[in-house]
Amino acid sequence: MLQLDPRAKLLAAAFSAVAGFVDVIGFLMTGGFFVSFMSGNSTRLGVGLAGGNWTAVVAGGLILAFVIGVVVGASVGRLARASKESAILGLVTGLLALSLVAHWLDLGVLAAIPLALAMGAQNTVFAENGEVRVGLTYMTGTLVKLGKRITVALWGGERFGWVPFLLLWLGLLAGAVMGAAGFALFGANALIAAVGAMLGLTLVSVTGPQGQSGGV
Repeated sequence: MLQLDPRAKLLAAAFSAVAGFVDVIGFLMTGGFFVSFMSGNSTRLGVGLAGGNWTAVVAGGLILAFVIGVVVGASVGRLARASKESAILGLVTGLLALSLVAHWLDLGVLAAIPLALAMGAQNTVFAENGEVRVGLTYMTGTLVKLGKRITVALWGGERFGWVPFLLLWLGLLAGAVMGAAGFALFGANALIAAVGAMLGLTLVSVTGPQGQSGGV
């Protein structure tokens, strides 16, 4: 995160906001499952397996979809090469739109599968040499880094190295608040806003410099 240029840091915060928005919509659509927070789904999978109930199927399916999304996103990035960032963002936009269509077709919890695919793919935007440099849809690691950078500042090191990590977390939180408000007003149709936001971010990526995200 600290190695990214200012443009990339702002884009990362925007991507995180979309992730927070989408995760809340998915959570409310499925009655308590996540489309980006796989630690939560892993916990629900364990509970479901222990109890022998259907929650294991839903949680396991979403985890599998997320991992497949990572694979597809990374593969698209490899194929796109110099246009990696915009190609992956275009993929994410399309998957969010697919979820919206699935909702309109009244496919129930299946409409959340493209959301998990999209969130997995989005996490490959800032990948380098097979490692994710910035986790856009999960915040535990970000908060740990925030705490570590605050410690560095308190002990006389870089004064503001913690700011990018705070912005990333605030982006996710702001997106979650907007997602909850949107769902209360429009239900899953609030995904239209997420599709529009990702389309806009894709266009920004196409017209701006790329290459800050490194190799997949």
